[in-house]
Amino acid sequence: MDAQDDPVLARLVEQVAHACAHQQPVDIRGGGTKLFYGEPAVGTPLDVSELSGITSYEPTELVVTVRAGTRLSDLEQVLAERGQCLPFEPPRFAPGGTLGGMVAAGLSGPARVSVGSVRDHLLGVTLLNGRCEILTFGGQVTKNVAGYDVSRLMAGSLGILGVICEVSLKVLPLSAAGATLSFDWDERRALEQLRGWASQPLPMSATAWHDQRLYVRLAGARAAVSAACARLGGERLDPEQAASWWMGVRDHTEEFFLLSEAAMKRGEALWRLSVPPTAPPLQLPGRQLIEWHGAQRWWKTATGADEVRAAAARVGGHATLVRGADKSHGVFAPLSEVLMRIHRGLKQAFDPAQIFNRGRLYAGL
Repeated sequence: MDAQDDPVLARLVEQVAHACAHQQPVDIRGGGTKLFYGEPAVGTPLDVSELSGITSYEPTELVVTVRAGTRLSDLEQVLAERGQCLPFEPPRFAPGGTLGGMVAAGLSGPARVSVGSVRDHLLGVTLLNGRCEILTFGGQVTKNVAGYDVSRLMAGSLGILGVICEVSLKVLPLSAAGATLSFDWDERRALEQLRGWASQPLPMSATAWHDQRLYVRLAGARAAVSAACARLGGERLDPEQAASWWMGVRDHTEEFFLLSEAAMKRGEALWRLSVPPTAPPLQLPGRQLIEWHGAQRWWKTATGADEVRAAAARVGGHATLVRGADKSHGVFAPLSEVLMRIHRGLKQAFDPAQIFNRGRLYAGL
């Protein structure tokens, strides 16, 4: 990408130069669908939504390169027309989400347990840094990394290192067949059964447990899905019902994830606990939804941050506040001094004036 030949990119470079010169923080903004996530945004909005369009797409190579302001829905429509998809199922909490925001947030949906995360499918990134330099990392093929993989560093960075301008992603074909089975089991039995199934050659693409019911999604070759259905048993959901359920889990439109302003004022919050899949049931008040074979446990609770984080730490995990009114204890799990020193070094290297999304990830970054 070259700012001299791109008026939209040239405008962004000019705005970043002005912000650096005046030490003014900027809030990088695409579709604005994830403003609830992370620490509160500060600074002047820096709109990247006009930096849109598919730069290149090679269906036979399973690679697409897209400008960061491109809407996620637009890209997925193009991929679907060629029988392909973003396999990690990026969530869309509202219409208008963009590719840059998808990478910056680093969030993945139900299929993450079987195919990997956003980071795992990120091949390359073009970045506008705090020195007004346009830098390209990675490339457009899977085996392109020599040394430190800077492009994957952008996944989950919440924009604190610079403006993501373009991304190259690995895509995959849509599954030939699929089915969703459900089982009326309590949490302990569901977790035990998932541990057993995880070691078997089953085409499980996603699992979720909620309100005493386990949902298992199968995807792959028709013969494999059919054989797995016969082997596992359970109740097979209608395809439309199954699609609605998984979409609700992915996009947080399922009733469990809904959290009103009034509820948040009363202290209720939505937490994401990342724990080993072998972790036993956690003892917290509130309601729970479990994904990723037990490795991701959502809790909707009014319990204090210290208690939630202690519960996750006891089983070797950590907790992130996804939605809540009180962020005084921090959104993300506290880092050790060593890790924080690395974060500060990266921030200084990419954004010496500290103008990009100041404080969105951690205070002082």
